[in-house]
Amino acid sequence: MTDKSGKRIIIEGVTESGEQFRPSDWAERMSGSLSTFKNHRIVYSPMLQPAVKAGNKCVMLDPALKESNPELYQSILKFAQANKLKICDEE
Repeated sequence: MTDKSGKRIIIEGVTESGEQFRPSDWAERMSGSLSTFKNHRIVYSPMLQPAVKAGNKCVMLDPALKESNPELYQSILKFAQANKLKICDEE
């Protein structure tokens, strides 16, 4: 799911100063907020998924989450801003 423009918000596990963000499983932990279990496996929500971009851990955030769960949406963005993580859009 993406917004009408087809863009998702990508939060990269790299700080503005270029350092790798730790812990290394931060993206999976964050994405676990909306995950479920099926057949003993974790299934991530299409609205909040871990990913890898240019070798860096990332979180893909669907802007529609702002409508369905505004508190979670804001807490994710605040986390990224507080830790000075790179935030960009993807088409």
